[in-house]
Amino acid sequence: MHRFANPARFLKIARPLTGWLFWSGLLLLLTGAGCGLFVTPADYLQGQTVRILYIHVPAAWLGMAGWGGIAAAALMQLVWRHPLAAIAGRAIAAPGALFTALCLATGSIWGRPTWGTWWEWDGRMTSMLVLLFLYLGYIALSGASSREGQGGVSSVTAIFGLVGAVNLPIINRSVVWWNSLHQGPSITLRGSSIDGSLIWPLAFTLLGFSLLFAGLVLMRMRAILARNKVEARLQRLARG
Repeated sequence: MHRFANPARFLKIARPLTGWLFWSGLLLLLTGAGCGLFVTPADYLQGQTVRILYIHVPAAWLGMAGWGGIAAAALMQLVWRHPLAAIAGRAIAAPGALFTALCLATGSIWGRPTWGTWWEWDGRMTSMLVLLFLYLGYIALSGASSREGQGGVSSVTAIFGLVGAVNLPIINRSVVWWNSLHQGPSITLRGSSIDGSLIWPLAFTLLGFSLLFAGLVLMRMRAILARNKVEARLQRLARG
């Protein structure tokens, strides 16, 4: 990974890759969403509400994967002092928070006709809400470190990113550890409990959202690097 520690080398790869990830992800997303809305049949129990899974499942996956990326970046920052690690963490945080909020919103919309309630303080929903608050805390800490330019605050932000990763296995296993309204795991390594006629568009939306997420992260990293470059130039001019 230290091959990409040089911002110029990173940008040389990130510039063309950003557009490729963004537009291919958008194409896959629209394809999957279109098939999920107009091609697949309604579920015999849930009716039309089952179609929300094509957004809800990728949003849940990317909310968790985003924090996994923050934790990996934090480890690289603290252990290997990778110069782009803190920037990667900052770039991931906002899209990760967005998809976590989208997961909670779509889950509530699905839960109202299915469970008869918008919200239930069960293990899965509560731990996802905690993840959203963790994202907001991380965004606040990383914003403070970038404004003040203090290495100590940046290290605290990285430690916060690592400690927050404890919530990920809780989210993953919550439906197994606690009985609640939320159903058990629908997709596992052993297979899926979702009918094949319904699940196939999920592959398109899952991959599409993932590529779109990666494109947004690279876009934000490039924007942060550009802003840092401008600020450094202004500081040199002010001292001169």
